[in-house]
Amino acid sequence: MSTAAVIEVSNLTVRLGAFTALEGVSFSVQPGETVAVLGPNGAGKTTLIHALLGLVQPAAGSVEILGHPPLEAPAEQIGYVPQLKTVDRGFPALTCELVASGHRRSWPGRLSRAEHRETTHALSLVGAANLCHKPLRWLSGGELQRVYLARALIRQPKLLLLDEPATGIDLVGEDDMYTHLEQYQRESGCAVLMVTHDWLAAQHHATKALLLNRKLMGFGPPAEALSDENMRQAFGHTGHVHPQNREGRDD
Repeated sequence: MSTAAVIEVSNLTVRLGAFTALEGVSFSVQPGETVAVLGPNGAGKTTLIHALLGLVQPAAGSVEILGHPPLEAPAEQIGYVPQLKTVDRGFPALTCELVASGHRRSWPGRLSRAEHRETTHALSLVGAANLCHKPLRWLSGGELQRVYLARALIRQPKLLLLDEPATGIDLVGEDDMYTHLEQYQRESGCAVLMVTHDWLAAQHHATKALLLNRKLMGFGPPAEALSDENMRQAFGHTGHVHPQNREGRDD
């Protein structure tokens, strides 16, 4: 397995108009690592994801994904699950068609047998094979989240970028999702970078935490990156852990 960094960010600064969304951010992500990105609202977490995808351009610094600038990185090796889902839930389509669109990069008119096998396998990776022929309009929020994750996994990516992956999933479903995701990582060596507000998920499921408030406040093993001093710098106080309410999430 290659030891080259999957993500390499060096002195990244991003400006959105007159607003500096990120300033001087540097870090790297290795194959097989899970990095949880945390910070207060407006800290630049989603902007960081957009910079990694090439959707915003640096004002300074550089970003490399799988050894390439974002827009030149091999798209088939990158899976992305956005926080906001743009699919029309009223569209008369099946779950398997949405998942297959992640491979085709367009909406499939009809699935081949091979595509159907790939789709079923991708859904099984997130414990949702039973949803394969379920109409999109019947999916719950948590089910739709799993389906989007399967859509990202159908390419067998080397990098997964997840923006709030547990949105709409209850505690049992969240733990099950992370179990399946970690199994996929063990088998594939895939690296995961996920934006989350869930501190417990970062502590239990991430190998590293990246604490952000426009600048990098901490990066490393969660216990070190989320130290009281780093938390004070990022949030202005400590004890932000809110034990995540884990029944009713604090965003």
